[in-house]
Amino acid sequence: MLEMVIRLFKPKNILEIGTAIGYSAIRMASVCNSNVYTIERNEKMEQEAIKNVNLANLSNQIHLIYKDAMEAYDIVKDIEFDLVFIDAAKAQYMNFFNLYTPLLRSGGVVVCDNMAFHGLVELIHDEKAYMQQSRSVRGLIRKMAAFHDELLKNDNFETSLFEVGDGIAVSVKK
Repeated sequence: MLEMVIRLFKPKNILEIGTAIGYSAIRMASVCNSNVYTIERNEKMEQEAIKNVNLANLSNQIHLIYKDAMEAYDIVKDIEFDLVFIDAAKAQYMNFFNLYTPLLRSGGVVVCDNMAFHGLVELIHDEKAYMQQSRSVRGLIRKMAAFHDELLKNDNFETSLFEVGDGIAVSVKK
């Protein structure tokens, strides 16, 4: 689905929050020759991403940033992005969204992965099942459910939620 969004919107500059091993960055850069700026805070993941990006011969298109995403703003603040892909710490989705969407051009797109949080977000409506979760999981469920609500009522974005994989939100900046 992410690749289809990229084909439709043809972003020149993409910001990815949550590199992991570089798989998504490689796919995004390959779809339409985009520049991908990708942020990862886990050193082990970052090292794997470097290897994978080099193997894919995309080091000229993929710019790896080893830093916590909440601290990386100054590195990318002068770049206008066409697409922001959020796939990192679920509890921080709202913070990532608020911090980085001002860098998104009008008509740009935000794609958020794992919106269903393994099907657990729906438990917010089932008190018995919700209370059976650990306190930390309940906290993540509350944050993801609140993020859903905020996205859908944000007047600056037109958002659709899709039941693809673990759930995807696509928000277009007005």
